[in-house]
Amino acid sequence: MAVAGLAGVLSRLAFPGHDWWPLAVLGVALWVLASSGRSWRGGALVGFVYGLAFLVPLLHWSGVYVGTFPWMALSVLESAYFAALGAALPLVLRLRAPVAATAVAALWVGQEALRDRTPYGGFPWGRLAFSQADSPLGALAALGGAPLVTFGVALTGALVAVAMLRVRRATVTAVGGLLTAGLVVGAGLIVPLPTSGTPLRVAGIQGSVPKAGLDFNAERRAVLDNHARLTRKLAADVGAGRAPAPQVVLWPENASDLDPYRQADARQVIDGAVRAIGVPTLVGAVLLRDDGRLTNASIVWDPVTGPGARYAKRHPVPFGEYIPNRAFFRRISSQVDLVSRDFAPGSAVGQLDLGPARVGVAICFEVAYDDLVRDTVRAGADLLVVQTNNATFGYTDEAVQQLAMSRLRAIEHGRAVAHVSTVGVSALIAPDGRVLTSTGLFTPEVLQATLPLRTRLTLSDRLGAWPEAALTLLGLVLLVVSARTGRGARGTRLAADPANAVGLLARTEAR
Repeated sequence: MAVAGLAGVLSRLAFPGHDWWPLAVLGVALWVLASSGRSWRGGALVGFVYGLAFLVPLLHWSGVYVGTFPWMALSVLESAYFAALGAALPLVLRLRAPVAATAVAALWVGQEALRDRTPYGGFPWGRLAFSQADSPLGALAALGGAPLVTFGVALTGALVAVAMLRVRRATVTAVGGLLTAGLVVGAGLIVPLPTSGTPLRVAGIQGSVPKAGLDFNAERRAVLDNHARLTRKLAADVGAGRAPAPQVVLWPENASDLDPYRQADARQVIDGAVRAIGVPTLVGAVLLRDDGRLTNASIVWDPVTGPGARYAKRHPVPFGEYIPNRAFFRRISSQVDLVSRDFAPGSAVGQLDLGPARVGVAICFEVAYDDLVRDTVRAGADLLVVQTNNATFGYTDEAVQQLAMSRLRAIEHGRAVAHVSTVGVSALIAPDGRVLTSTGLFTPEVLQATLPLRTRLTLSDRLGAWPEAALTLLGLVLLVVSARTGRGARGTRLAADPANAVGLLARTEAR
């Protein structure tokens, strides 16, 4: 249990806020060591402990303003998926060494695939891939998306664990496993990540909010005015020659929580700012529907013709933007009524023509979902835009964790990404995942950079969800094979004493 807890803590340290990406590999390795030789029930408990030690600190931001209960409930729910994976690990570790490591990695992909989709559309936070934006393994996203990156991390960690379990009995096999792990990590170094394209001058507006927390937009007009003011200031700087002229301007999610189609004063403020800067502007706004529900929208605002095409967020966040089964969950916590009006989902792919660019829009948590971003690229987007609002999470690591997702999406799709937040961290990102410029938290700032527009599809775009499906199927097949083989199977098994293996690893590290 102690080793599993340590593995979870190390995995959390791999993610933004600490950014020690190699610890993701070590976390996997320690979990595998702790699982070896267990029953499936023991493996499930080990996996659950790992999940809690990993997710409780990772998801701290989810309870910073709403309290401990939602944070703990989310962490426990997500840890159950790791318990299911943990139940399978002792079984597949009976297989021959390289096959066992492959099974661990493939099952990890399957666990993430399930967690990303269930319940209520899933919660992809904490995928191994999202810790690897600065790692050579991150480049694998261009070949097989986030699932292939997760597979690479888990495979490397499992190979290290297998080597430690075998080192006393078969030195050659152990060394081979470690060399293979090194080759997996190094494979990303030879993946080409092109960055050229038609140059586009982009400006992102981070207007900030009066205060952090759930009431960040209590002064809705103030938030709108902040973004309009910075846009007009940018226009003045351009006119005075103090700043280059942008070709497009991007506002974040919730820049206008006043519906500009229903409130004339909000429309006038946006019109004035966009006319001042004189270029198409993407405005994040909350719209009121006739049925009383809300729409989280991105609106293309032209300096001459005003509001035009728009995108409606397809994946509203359960318990954040709408309450599923409200009557049931109200019995558990009255805090569900903090979401007084539900957001309705959109249905159209988030691809919009914004002047010279065809932007693929993802609003806030949508950047975590593979298909929602991929759809925009396949629809012709040559620039990705992530509009987000991190005010409800204060000064936690949520903002940088989300930014890491945008960086991985840049690599995955070979597209520059404009990640624009109301309060930060905002950034303009090159197609190879490099951050060209970024902001701080809760500061009004204007971002500018020249980003390349790219239309070529990556291998990941062409393959779509097939790598994830194939790896998941592979993991399930190997699980069935291991279950049928049993402990009496011929061949080399990994039923070594995990305590000896962990002790050996500790002594090796000490030396």
